[in-house]
Amino acid sequence: MRKLNTRWMHPRDQITMIIDKIYRSGLTTTSGGNISIIDENGDVWVTPSAIDKGTLRPTDIVCVKSDGSIEGRHKPSSEYPFHIAIYKSRPDIKAVIHAHPPALVSFSIVREIPNTNVIPQAKHVCGPIGYAPYELPGSEELGTVIAREFDKGFNSVIMENHGTVVGGHDLSDAYQRFETMEFCARTLINGSTIGTPNYLTDEQINEFESQIPRLLPEMDEVEHPSDERAIREQIQRIVLRACDQGLMISSYGTVSVRWRGNDFLITPPNVARWDIQLKDIVQIKDGKREPGKVPSRSTWLHQEIYKRNPHVNSIILTQSPYLMAYSVTGEKMDVRTIPESWIFLQDIPNMPFGSHFAGQEAILNTLSENTPAVIINNDSVLVTGDKLLGTFDRLEVAEFSAKSLTMGASLGKLVPINDQQVEALRKKFLS
Repeated sequence: MRKLNTRWMHPRDQITMIIDKIYRSGLTTTSGGNISIIDENGDVWVTPSAIDKGTLRPTDIVCVKSDGSIEGRHKPSSEYPFHIAIYKSRPDIKAVIHAHPPALVSFSIVREIPNTNVIPQAKHVCGPIGYAPYELPGSEELGTVIAREFDKGFNSVIMENHGTVVGGHDLSDAYQRFETMEFCARTLINGSTIGTPNYLTDEQINEFESQIPRLLPEMDEVEHPSDERAIREQIQRIVLRACDQGLMISSYGTVSVRWRGNDFLITPPNVARWDIQLKDIVQIKDGKREPGKVPSRSTWLHQEIYKRNPHVNSIILTQSPYLMAYSVTGEKMDVRTIPESWIFLQDIPNMPFGSHFAGQEAILNTLSENTPAVIINNDSVLVTGDKLLGTFDRLEVAEFSAKSLTMGASLGKLVPINDQQVEALRKKFLS
């Protein structure tokens, strides 16, 4: 697994890595979108014009020198002038991403800005969003109106009838902002299909941000026996798989697995989930954390779930696009509409925002063998299970079910099976 290291990776390698991820995530087309990085010499490295984004190689990346000369096999993107305009306007920005992700384009053509207060981390990740009026793509005028928005302090801008452009202090920062904005937009659109999205107040978001992990004391020494290392590999594989399948975004998601007794391993905060490494994962043993590491802010909740539920050996807390439609609207996801899904999930209750904070009991009092998953309003879905792969399967079934229900809502009334049919399922599969 190659890690995006903006200190050591060459700009052309960073750009190739991120444009590949954007393309494979369905957030740009073969011909659409462009990325650039400005280096310490003032040279701008940028994606080329009219070259397949699905097969881009480092040798395809173009360098526009600080003196205006161009090095490379291709022409720079036709829209690189607005990249230059942003760098001139904002010296603190070192990377720019522009693309036409479907949900954000939807907002651009109805000329609205998505309200990122729909999920807790987005306000911090995306920041305030600017709005650039329409100008001809590739024109100097477009560069002027975009730079004007960045000059106001915005790092994220909706481009009228066009798409979006974001900047960051490095390419990793810019990508996380880009991905989180699109996720918010998609969540709002899906949520509007089944109900009315609700938004968090600034006070609720501040309360979430204040849930910095209650730092457990550090172990004096840490050991990594083979069974512990095997769990690290399981967690890394599942996190990367979740990211690849759109079940987790880089700015949010926690996975933990019970190790021995009530000891467990858990993912950390502030690490791009799609870039997670084995060494990033944190061991929790005898109520203490691995030295020099900070575990997820939800560590307390995971710890209590393991203590109170001997049958639970793995937990996934994440945001996936269709389950989040039910999270942000507070609508009940009626899994009784899909018998096979109900067998996996049974009834999934909605929990109020804040019930996942340290010291809260609502989720702990709800989870059981008969209630393996809950949806936390305006936050996430929490899924429990035995083996980690089985827990991931349960998450997949929940997301597929949510997708079917959301799509079905546009067709007509959703009709569940009746209580007698549910009881027959219970007797055959769950007794």
